[in-house]
Amino acid sequence: MERVLGRYRGKDGGPLLVVLGAVHGNEPAGVKAIEVVFKMLEIEPYINDSFDFNGHVLGLIGNIQAYQSNKRYIQRDLNRVWSMRNIEMARTGESTVPEKFEMLDIYELILEEIKETNPSKVVVLDMHTTSSDGGIFSIPSNDPLSLAIAEQLHAPVVTGMLTGLGGTSLHFFNKENVGIETTAVVFESGQHVDPLSVNRAVAGIINCMRTIGCVRSDDIHNKHDDLLIAFSKDLPLFNKLVYSHDIDETTEFRMKPGFTNFQRISKGDHLADDKNGKVFSPVDGMILMPLYQKQGEDGFFIISEEK
Repeated sequence: MERVLGRYRGKDGGPLLVVLGAVHGNEPAGVKAIEVVFKMLEIEPYINDSFDFNGHVLGLIGNIQAYQSNKRYIQRDLNRVWSMRNIEMARTGESTVPEKFEMLDIYELILEEIKETNPSKVVVLDMHTTSSDGGIFSIPSNDPLSLAIAEQLHAPVVTGMLTGLGGTSLHFFNKENVGIETTAVVFESGQHVDPLSVNRAVAGIINCMRTIGCVRSDDIHNKHDDLLIAFSKDLPLFNKLVYSHDIDETTEFRMKPGFTNFQRISKGDHLADDKNGKVFSPVDGMILMPLYQKQGEDGFFIISEEK
């Protein structure tokens, strides 16, 4: 299976947008959305004489083996292994973890694309979905540009998610590791198998292109904004992480059914069960990404609205 879903070359001197789909292999919406966007880019010049693309786009599948198996990962979560140390382990054969070789291939493809296109900067848009229903949202890094992009995706922004985590695309993609100005943003477009998650992912990619200056606002149809705005209606725009519930394969974690993203919960609510008994919410807030799949290292997150 080819990792490269597509390339679109516009004007030199603009940004390089790298769109990653299926970093978690059981999240196909991002891959489908990337394919749709490349088809749209291919026909746009024929239906819009004034269309002018500044920069370049590279679309990649993240974890190919897991994607083919419809699993979140094979041995390790690909969004927990991003580091230069792990890249060197893959290069030297010091590690046999499949995800580290997937990571190395992605990294080298991006470096080669930078060499060929000489962009002004690199933006990595990491597309995800959740196992639970509920609202869409974006997760920025601590970089101001990442936050600016997240704010323009017409979805709630959740900050603080890097705290307590390591090895994510948000941690890794920066100037130190890539060599030029680089930032990353995560966009969560809905539930794994909801067909509308693909449509919202398409809208997110297109809005990102506009925000970083690849396309003009005049070339973006209002329907892309409207789709995201409608789905985010009545959800708090700015939020911060207040609690994360870590689990592992020995925890025997089982989320209680029926929780959805941004559902309000109270301290003491019974949220899940594990081998030690009931798991209660330690704080008031809103639940995010309750785990309704077999694989995962996070049982749930709790966020609060930032006023």
